[in-house]
Amino acid sequence: MIVIVDYGMGNLRSVSKAFEACGATVKVSSSPKDIEKAEKLVVPGVGAFTHAMRELRHRKLVDPIKEKIASGTPYLGICLGLQLLFTQSEEGERAKGLNVIPGRVVKFRGALKIPHMGWNQVTLSQKNCPLFKGIKKDSNFYFVHSYFGVPEDASWTLAKTDYGKGFCSAVWKDNVFATQFHPEKSQEIGLQMIQNFIQYKPGKHA
Repeated sequence: MIVIVDYGMGNLRSVSKAFEACGATVKVSSSPKDIEKAEKLVVPGVGAFTHAMRELRHRKLVDPIKEKIASGTPYLGICLGLQLLFTQSEEGERAKGLNVIPGRVVKFRGALKIPHMGWNQVTLSQKNCPLFKGIKKDSNFYFVHSYFGVPEDASWTLAKTDYGKGFCSAVWKDNVFATQFHPEKSQEIGLQMIQNFIQYKPGKHA
């Protein structure tokens, strides 16, 4: 069973509908017990980093999520679900995150329009990622965000996107996948990515 983590923030309905459209059996839940039993975890979300971490702590979900990741359970983070993996965010006076990915979340600087919203190109930095199986090189996905993650270890960076300058738009290492863009809002190509995650089996690359 795929569990979509409900921590009171974000686009749960659109994400669950996208997974169901791809044939997956999903359960939207805020129960630590459901997370412990999950075969795969999906953490979506939009909104403030500090509020999200507060809600995760309040619902006692931080440790179960981190334990599932450490055990090898496939994890897919979407938008805020990517940012929460980092050590901290400069939003809210350096709020602490899950610390799965050493690094920080920063805000776009300069004269750029914020949030970064709309379709933009995603260029892979790693090869053979199961999430991108069958997806054309340098495809466009849909973004809505004002912050982005900066991994200390470049090996985490799966893909980059240019908005004023290049930023990390997806991460991957072992069983952890996360995208700054929204696959559930990226039409057919996004559904292909979701299908890839549904079909993903740990230890087997594309």
